[in-house]
Amino acid sequence: MAGVVERKAIRVPGFRAAGVRCGVKARGLDLALLVSERPASAAGVFTRSTVVGAPVELSRTRVQRGGARAIVANSGCSNVAMGARGRRDARATTAAVAAALGVAQQEVLVASTGVIGEPLPMTRIRAGVRKASSALAPSGLERAARAIMTTDTFPKLASARFEVAGRTLTLAGIAKGSGMIEPDMATMLSFLLTDAEVSPGFLRASLRAASDQSFNRVSIDGEGSTSDMVLLLANGAAGNRRMTGPSSPGAREFRGALEAVTAELARDLARDGEGATKLVDVRVRGARSRAQAERAARRIANSLLVKTALFGADPNWGRILQTLGAGRIDLRLARSRVRLCGVTVFRDGAATGPAARRRAAARLRGAEVEIEVELAAGAGEAQLWTCDLSYDYVRINAEYTT
Repeated sequence: MAGVVERKAIRVPGFRAAGVRCGVKARGLDLALLVSERPASAAGVFTRSTVVGAPVELSRTRVQRGGARAIVANSGCSNVAMGARGRRDARATTAAVAAALGVAQQEVLVASTGVIGEPLPMTRIRAGVRKASSALAPSGLERAARAIMTTDTFPKLASARFEVAGRTLTLAGIAKGSGMIEPDMATMLSFLLTDAEVSPGFLRASLRAASDQSFNRVSIDGEGSTSDMVLLLANGAAGNRRMTGPSSPGAREFRGALEAVTAELARDLARDGEGATKLVDVRVRGARSRAQAERAARRIANSLLVKTALFGADPNWGRILQTLGAGRIDLRLARSRVRLCGVTVFRDGAATGPAARRRAAARLRGAEVEIEVELAAGAGEAQLWTCDLSYDYVRINAEYTT
Protein backbone atom coordinates (compact mmCIF):
# COMPACT_ATOMS: atom_id res chain seq x y z
CA MET A 1 0.00 0.00 0.00
CA ALA A 2 0.99 3.66 -0.27
CA GLY A 3 3.23 5.17 2.32
CA VAL A 4 2.28 8.28 4.23
CA VAL A 5 0.70 10.91 1.98
CA GLU A 6 2.31 14.30 2.40
CA ARG A 7 0.73 17.64 1.52
CA LYS A 8 3.79 18.76 -0.34
CA ALA A 9 5.53 18.08 -3.62
CA ILE A 10 8.47 15.74 -3.80
CA ARG A 11 10.76 15.07 -6.72
CA VAL A 12 9.45 12.46 -9.12
CA PRO A 13 12.36 10.79 -10.92
CA GLY A 14 12.46 11.60 -14.62
CA PHE A 15 10.26 14.70 -14.35
CA ARG A 16 10.99 18.41 -14.22
CA ALA A 17 8.60 21.30 -13.67
CA ALA A 18 8.46 25.08 -13.55
CA GLY A 19 6.09 27.89 -12.69
CA VAL A 20 6.72 31.37 -14.07
CA ARG A 21 5.06 34.73 -14.51
CA CYS A 22 4.28 35.81 -18.07
CA GLY A 23 1.61 38.46 -17.49
CA VAL A 24 -1.71 36.71 -18.17
CA LYS A 25 -2.83 37.63 -14.65
CA ALA A 26 -2.38 41.01 -13.04
CA ARG A 27 -0.01 39.52 -10.49
CA GLY A 28 1.66 36.26 -9.51
CA LEU A 29 2.86 33.17 -11.35
CA ASP A 30 0.58 32.23 -14.24
CA LEU A 31 2.21 29.60 -16.47
CA ALA A 32 3.17 26.06 -15.46
CA LEU A 33 5.18 23.51 -17.40
CA LEU A 34 5.62 19.84 -16.44
CA VAL A 35 7.94 17.66 -18.52
CA SER A 36 8.93 14.00 -18.61
CA GLU A 37 12.51 13.40 -19.65
CA ARG A 38 11.42 10.22 -21.44
CA PRO A 39 8.26 9.06 -23.23
CA ALA A 40 5.46 8.53 -20.74
CA SER A 41 2.10 6.80 -20.67
CA ALA A 42 -0.71 9.33 -20.36
CA ALA A 43 -4.32 9.33 -19.20
CA GLY A 44 -6.88 12.04 -18.64
CA VAL A 45 -10.42 12.69 -17.47
CA PHE A 46 -12.25 15.80 -18.62
CA THR A 47 -15.29 17.94 -18.00
CA ARG A 48 -18.50 16.59 -19.51
CA SER A 49 -19.94 20.08 -19.85
CA THR A 50 -21.40 20.88 -23.27
CA VAL A 51 -19.52 24.19 -23.18
CA VAL A 52 -15.78 23.48 -23.15
CA GLY A 53 -12.60 25.37 -23.94
CA ALA A 54 -10.20 24.72 -26.79
CA PRO A 55 -7.58 23.24 -24.41
CA VAL A 56 -10.07 20.56 -23.32
CA GLU A 57 -10.89 19.71 -26.94
CA LEU A 58 -7.22 19.46 -27.91
CA SER A 59 -5.95 17.55 -24.86
CA ARG A 60 -8.93 15.18 -24.88
CA THR A 61 -8.01 14.21 -28.46
CA ARG A 62 -4.26 13.94 -27.89
CA VAL A 63 -4.40 11.92 -24.69
CA GLN A 64 -6.24 9.15 -26.57
CA ARG A 65 -2.85 8.27 -28.10
CA GLY A 66 -1.87 6.99 -24.66
CA GLY A 67 1.41 8.91 -24.45
CA ALA A 68 2.72 12.42 -23.75
CA ARG A 69 5.88 14.24 -22.74
CA ALA A 70 4.67 17.60 -21.41
CA ILE A 71 1.77 19.53 -19.88
CA VAL A 72 1.52 23.30 -20.20
CA ALA A 73 -1.11 25.27 -18.31
CA ASN A 74 -1.88 28.94 -17.85
CA SER A 75 -4.10 30.67 -15.32
CA GLY A 76 -5.99 33.93 -15.71
CA CYS A 77 -7.67 33.14 -19.04
CA SER A 78 -9.61 29.95 -19.83
CA ASN A 79 -9.60 30.18 -23.65
CA VAL A 80 -13.31 29.26 -23.70
CA ALA A 81 -15.89 30.43 -26.27
CA MET A 82 -13.20 31.88 -28.55
CA GLY A 83 -14.07 29.86 -31.65
CA ALA A 84 -11.41 29.25 -34.30
CA ARG A 85 -9.03 31.69 -32.62
CA GLY A 86 -9.17 29.73 -29.39
CA ARG A 87 -8.36 26.49 -31.18
CA ARG A 88 -5.44 28.13 -33.01
CA ASP A 89 -4.11 29.56 -29.75
CA ALA A 90 -4.30 26.21 -27.95
CA ARG A 91 -2.35 24.54 -30.77
CA ALA A 92 0.11 27.43 -30.91
CA THR A 93 0.80 27.09 -27.20
CA THR A 94 1.67 23.42 -27.61
CA ALA A 95 3.77 24.24 -30.68
CA ALA A 96 5.80 26.70 -28.62
CA VAL A 97 6.39 24.04 -25.95
CA ALA A 98 7.33 21.42 -28.56
CA ALA A 99 9.85 23.78 -30.13
CA ALA A 100 11.39 24.69 -26.77
CA LEU A 101 11.72 21.06 -25.68
CA GLY A 102 12.47 19.39 -29.00
CA VAL A 103 9.47 17.06 -28.84
CA ALA A 104 6.49 16.46 -31.14
CA GLN A 105 3.44 18.72 -30.79
CA GLN A 106 1.24 15.65 -30.32
CA GLU A 107 3.18 14.89 -27.14
CA VAL A 108 2.17 18.18 -25.49
CA LEU A 109 -1.08 18.52 -23.52
CA VAL A 110 -2.53 21.92 -22.70
CA ALA A 111 -4.85 23.38 -20.05
CA SER A 112 -6.14 26.87 -19.31
CA THR A 113 -8.16 28.28 -16.42
CA GLY A 114 -9.60 31.69 -15.66
CA VAL A 115 -12.02 34.14 -17.22
CA ILE A 116 -14.30 32.91 -20.04
CA GLY A 117 -14.55 34.75 -23.36
CA GLU A 118 -11.19 36.52 -23.38
CA PRO A 119 -8.40 35.82 -25.89
CA LEU A 120 -5.09 34.42 -24.74
CA PRO A 121 -2.26 36.99 -24.94
CA MET A 122 -0.16 34.79 -27.18
CA THR A 123 2.92 37.01 -27.26
CA ARG A 124 3.09 36.70 -23.47
CA ILE A 125 2.28 32.99 -23.55
CA ARG A 126 5.11 32.27 -25.99
CA ALA A 127 7.54 34.29 -23.88
CA GLY A 128 6.31 32.44 -20.80
CA VAL A 129 6.89 29.07 -22.45
CA ARG A 130 10.49 30.01 -23.25
CA LYS A 131 10.99 31.27 -19.71
CA ALA A 132 9.46 28.14 -18.18
CA SER A 133 11.50 25.76 -20.35
CA SER A 134 14.67 27.45 -19.12
CA ALA A 135 13.50 27.23 -15.50
CA LEU A 136 12.62 23.52 -15.50
CA ALA A 137 13.91 21.71 -12.40
CA PRO A 138 13.25 18.43 -10.57
CA SER A 139 12.09 20.53 -7.59
CA GLY A 140 9.76 22.77 -9.63
CA LEU A 141 6.36 21.26 -8.74
CA GLU A 142 5.62 23.74 -5.95
CA ARG A 143 6.02 26.72 -8.29
CA ALA A 144 3.94 24.92 -10.92
CA ALA A 145 1.19 24.49 -8.32
CA ARG A 146 1.24 28.22 -7.63
CA ALA A 147 1.17 29.08 -11.33
CA ILE A 148 -2.19 27.35 -11.93
CA MET A 149 -3.98 29.13 -9.06
CA THR A 150 -6.83 31.56 -9.76
CA THR A 151 -8.98 32.39 -6.73
CA ASP A 152 -7.20 29.70 -4.68
CA THR A 153 -5.69 30.93 -1.42
CA PHE A 154 -2.97 28.26 -1.22
CA PRO A 155 -1.23 25.82 -3.60
CA LYS A 156 -2.47 22.24 -3.47
CA LEU A 157 0.17 19.52 -3.51
CA ALA A 158 0.27 15.91 -2.35
CA SER A 159 2.69 13.04 -2.78
CA ALA A 160 3.38 9.49 -1.71
CA ARG A 161 6.06 6.86 -2.06
CA PHE A 162 5.31 3.13 -2.23
CA GLU A 163 7.29 -0.10 -2.49
CA VAL A 164 7.08 -2.56 -5.36
CA ALA A 165 9.39 -5.60 -5.53
CA GLY A 166 12.06 -3.84 -3.50
CA ARG A 167 11.89 -0.63 -5.52
CA THR A 168 10.67 2.71 -4.19
CA LEU A 169 8.19 4.36 -6.54
CA THR A 170 6.90 7.92 -6.32
CA LEU A 171 3.59 9.60 -7.17
CA ALA A 172 2.94 13.33 -6.77
CA GLY A 173 0.20 15.70 -7.83
CA ILE A 174 -0.85 19.32 -7.90
CA ALA A 175 -4.35 20.78 -8.22
CA LYS A 176 -6.22 24.05 -8.37
CA GLY A 177 -9.83 25.03 -7.81
CA SER A 178 -11.90 27.11 -5.42
CA GLY A 179 -15.20 27.85 -7.12
CA MET A 180 -17.53 26.62 -9.88
CA ILE A 181 -16.84 23.12 -8.61
CA GLU A 182 -18.94 19.99 -8.79
CA PRO A 183 -16.85 17.67 -10.94
CA ASP A 184 -18.50 15.52 -13.56
CA MET A 185 -15.13 15.18 -14.49
CA ALA A 186 -13.70 17.57 -13.78
CA THR A 187 -14.13 21.06 -12.41
CA MET A 188 -10.62 21.87 -11.51
CA LEU A 189 -7.15 21.20 -12.81
CA SER A 190 -4.98 18.43 -11.45
CA PHE A 191 -1.73 17.09 -12.86
CA LEU A 192 -0.29 13.84 -11.50
CA LEU A 193 3.16 12.39 -12.14
CA THR A 194 4.64 9.00 -11.32
CA ASP A 195 7.84 7.15 -12.16
CA ALA A 196 5.93 3.86 -12.26
CA GLU A 197 5.87 1.84 -15.49
CA VAL A 198 2.16 1.54 -16.33
CA SER A 199 0.38 0.72 -19.59
CA PRO A 200 -1.93 3.45 -20.96
CA GLY A 201 -5.01 1.26 -20.59
CA PHE A 202 -4.41 0.44 -16.93
CA LEU A 203 -3.40 4.05 -16.27
CA ARG A 204 -6.70 5.24 -17.75
CA ALA A 205 -8.78 2.79 -15.71
CA SER A 206 -6.90 3.61 -12.52
CA LEU A 207 -7.31 7.36 -12.98
CA ARG A 208 -11.03 7.05 -13.64
CA ALA A 209 -11.53 4.90 -10.53
CA ALA A 210 -9.46 7.23 -8.34
CA SER A 211 -11.22 10.33 -9.66
CA ASP A 212 -14.64 8.86 -8.94
CA GLN A 213 -13.63 8.40 -5.30
CA SER A 214 -11.94 11.78 -4.90
CA PHE A 215 -12.41 14.67 -7.32
CA ASN A 216 -15.95 13.57 -8.16
CA ARG A 217 -16.70 13.69 -4.41
CA VAL A 218 -16.19 17.46 -4.16
CA SER A 219 -18.86 20.12 -4.46
CA ILE A 220 -18.22 23.77 -3.66
CA ASP A 221 -21.28 25.37 -5.22
CA GLY A 222 -22.96 22.77 -7.43
CA GLU A 223 -21.63 24.36 -10.63
CA GLY A 224 -19.62 22.56 -13.28
CA SER A 225 -16.83 24.18 -15.26
CA THR A 226 -15.96 24.54 -18.92
CA SER A 227 -12.23 24.10 -18.90
CA ASP A 228 -10.81 21.60 -16.59
CA MET A 229 -9.20 18.23 -16.48
CA VAL A 230 -7.09 15.72 -14.61
CA LEU A 231 -3.98 14.41 -16.37
CA LEU A 232 -1.67 11.59 -15.25
CA LEU A 233 1.75 10.82 -16.72
CA ALA A 234 3.70 7.65 -15.89
CA ASN A 235 7.25 7.56 -17.29
CA GLY A 236 8.60 4.23 -16.00
CA ALA A 237 11.83 5.72 -14.63
CA ALA A 238 11.54 3.48 -11.55
CA GLY A 239 12.28 0.44 -13.72
CA ASN A 240 9.52 -1.74 -12.31
CA ARG A 241 7.87 -4.49 -14.31
CA ARG A 242 5.14 -2.89 -16.42
CA MET A 243 1.70 -2.82 -14.80
CA THR A 244 -0.95 -3.79 -17.33
CA GLY A 245 -3.88 -4.70 -15.10
CA PRO A 246 -5.12 -5.11 -11.52
CA SER A 247 -3.22 -8.41 -11.08
CA SER A 248 0.15 -7.00 -12.17
CA PRO A 249 2.90 -6.83 -9.52
CA GLY A 250 2.62 -3.48 -7.77
CA ALA A 251 -0.82 -2.64 -9.20
CA ARG A 252 -2.51 -2.64 -5.79
CA GLU A 253 0.19 -0.41 -4.30
CA PHE A 254 0.05 1.96 -7.27
CA ARG A 255 -3.71 2.31 -7.09
CA GLY A 256 -3.53 2.80 -3.34
CA ALA A 257 -1.06 5.66 -3.76
CA LEU A 258 -3.11 7.22 -6.56
CA GLU A 259 -6.32 7.05 -4.53
CA ALA A 260 -4.62 8.50 -1.46
CA VAL A 261 -3.01 11.42 -3.30
CA THR A 262 -6.15 12.33 -5.25
CA ALA A 263 -8.26 12.16 -2.08
CA GLU A 264 -5.88 14.54 -0.30
CA LEU A 265 -5.99 16.97 -3.21
CA ALA A 266 -9.80 16.74 -3.32
CA ARG A 267 -10.07 17.57 0.36
CA ASP A 268 -7.83 20.59 -0.18
CA LEU A 269 -10.11 21.76 -2.98
CA ALA A 270 -13.08 21.67 -0.61
CA ARG A 271 -11.07 23.24 2.21
CA ASP A 272 -10.17 26.14 -0.09
CA GLY A 273 -13.63 26.74 -1.56
CA GLU A 274 -14.22 30.39 -2.42
CA GLY A 275 -14.84 32.26 0.81
CA ALA A 276 -14.89 29.02 2.79
CA THR A 277 -14.18 28.90 6.51
CA LYS A 278 -14.86 25.17 6.98
CA LEU A 279 -14.13 21.86 5.27
CA VAL A 280 -17.35 19.83 5.44
CA ASP A 281 -17.43 16.02 5.26
CA VAL A 282 -20.92 14.76 4.30
CA ARG A 283 -21.67 11.07 4.88
CA VAL A 284 -24.97 9.40 4.06
CA ARG A 285 -25.78 5.83 5.09
CA GLY A 286 -28.83 3.60 4.96
CA ALA A 287 -30.10 4.79 1.58
CA ARG A 288 -32.31 2.62 -0.60
CA SER A 289 -29.48 2.43 -3.15
CA ARG A 290 -26.03 3.84 -3.78
CA ALA A 291 -27.54 6.24 -6.32
CA GLN A 292 -30.02 7.49 -3.71
CA ALA A 293 -27.19 7.96 -1.21
CA GLU A 294 -25.25 9.94 -3.79
CA ARG A 295 -28.26 12.13 -4.53
CA ALA A 296 -28.90 12.68 -0.83
CA ALA A 297 -25.30 13.66 -0.16
CA ARG A 298 -25.33 16.14 -3.04
CA ARG A 299 -28.64 17.64 -1.83
CA ILE A 300 -27.01 18.33 1.53
CA ALA A 301 -23.66 19.50 0.13
CA ASN A 302 -25.27 21.92 -2.34
CA SER A 303 -28.05 23.30 -0.14
CA LEU A 304 -27.57 27.04 0.34
CA LEU A 305 -29.54 26.82 3.58
CA VAL A 306 -27.32 24.05 4.97
CA LYS A 307 -24.11 25.75 3.86
CA THR A 308 -25.04 29.12 5.37
CA ALA A 309 -26.10 27.44 8.61
CA LEU A 310 -22.68 25.80 8.80
CA PHE A 311 -21.00 29.17 8.25
CA GLY A 312 -22.89 30.50 11.27
CA ALA A 313 -22.20 27.32 13.33
CA ASP A 314 -25.96 26.84 13.57
CA PRO A 315 -26.84 23.15 14.28
CA ASN A 316 -30.04 23.46 12.26
CA TRP A 317 -30.74 19.82 11.45
CA GLY A 318 -34.12 20.86 10.05
CA ARG A 319 -32.34 22.30 7.00
CA ILE A 320 -30.81 18.89 6.31
CA LEU A 321 -34.08 16.99 6.55
CA GLN A 322 -35.85 19.67 4.52
CA THR A 323 -33.51 19.37 1.55
CA LEU A 324 -33.70 15.57 1.63
CA GLY A 325 -37.49 15.74 1.60
CA ALA A 326 -37.52 18.31 -1.21
CA GLY A 327 -35.28 15.99 -3.20
CA ARG A 328 -37.74 13.12 -2.66
CA ILE A 329 -35.08 11.01 -1.00
CA ASP A 330 -36.48 7.76 0.39
CA LEU A 331 -36.08 7.58 4.16
CA ARG A 332 -37.81 6.29 7.28
CA LEU A 333 -38.10 9.44 9.36
CA ALA A 334 -39.07 7.55 12.51
CA ARG A 335 -35.77 5.64 12.35
CA SER A 336 -33.52 8.27 10.77
CA ARG A 337 -30.63 10.00 12.52
CA VAL A 338 -28.64 13.21 11.99
CA ARG A 339 -25.25 13.74 13.62
CA LEU A 340 -23.24 16.97 13.49
CA CYS A 341 -19.56 16.65 14.40
CA GLY A 342 -20.34 13.44 16.24
CA VAL A 343 -23.29 14.86 18.21
CA THR A 344 -26.70 13.29 17.53
CA VAL A 345 -29.16 16.16 17.09
CA PHE A 346 -32.06 14.19 15.55
CA ARG A 347 -33.02 10.58 16.25
CA ASP A 348 -36.08 8.39 15.82
CA GLY A 349 -38.33 11.15 14.57
CA ALA A 350 -37.48 13.86 17.09
CA ALA A 351 -34.82 16.33 18.21
CA THR A 352 -32.47 15.18 20.95
CA GLY A 353 -32.79 18.41 22.92
CA PRO A 354 -31.14 21.77 23.61
CA ALA A 355 -28.06 20.34 25.33
CA ALA A 356 -27.15 18.37 22.21
CA ARG A 357 -27.70 21.48 20.06
CA ARG A 358 -25.32 23.47 22.24
CA ARG A 359 -22.62 20.78 22.01
CA ALA A 360 -23.04 20.59 18.24
CA ALA A 361 -22.91 24.38 17.88
CA ALA A 362 -19.62 24.50 19.75
CA ARG A 363 -18.08 21.83 17.53
CA LEU A 364 -19.38 23.47 14.34
CA ARG A 365 -17.07 26.40 15.04
CA GLY A 366 -14.10 24.24 14.06
CA ALA A 367 -12.27 24.33 10.74
CA GLU A 368 -13.38 20.79 9.81
CA VAL A 369 -16.92 19.57 10.44
CA GLU A 370 -18.87 16.40 9.68
CA ILE A 371 -22.49 15.76 8.78
CA GLU A 372 -23.69 12.16 9.14
CA VAL A 373 -27.17 11.10 8.10
CA GLU A 374 -28.75 7.67 8.55
CA LEU A 375 -31.78 7.24 6.27
CA ALA A 376 -32.79 3.77 7.55
CA ALA A 377 -34.11 2.76 4.13
CA GLY A 378 -31.44 0.35 2.87
CA ALA A 379 -27.70 -0.22 2.59
CA GLY A 380 -26.60 2.53 0.19
CA GLU A 381 -23.74 4.83 1.26
CA ALA A 382 -22.05 7.93 -0.14
CA GLN A 383 -19.51 10.55 0.95
CA LEU A 384 -18.84 14.07 -0.35
CA TRP A 385 -16.59 16.94 0.62
CA THR A 386 -17.86 20.50 0.49
CA CYS A 387 -17.52 23.77 2.38
CA ASP A 388 -19.66 26.41 4.03
CA LEU A 389 -21.01 29.48 2.24
CA SER A 390 -19.79 32.80 3.57
CA TYR A 391 -20.17 36.48 2.71
CA ASP A 392 -16.88 36.27 0.83
CA TYR A 393 -18.24 33.77 -1.71
CA VAL A 394 -20.70 36.41 -2.89
CA ARG A 395 -18.01 39.12 -2.95
CA ILE A 396 -15.52 37.01 -4.91
CA ASN A 397 -18.03 35.98 -7.55
CA ALA A 398 -19.69 39.38 -7.78
CA GLU A 399 -16.31 40.86 -8.72
CA TYR A 400 -14.80 37.96 -10.70
CA THR A 401 -14.28 39.75 -14.03
CA THR A 402 -13.80 43.24 -12.57
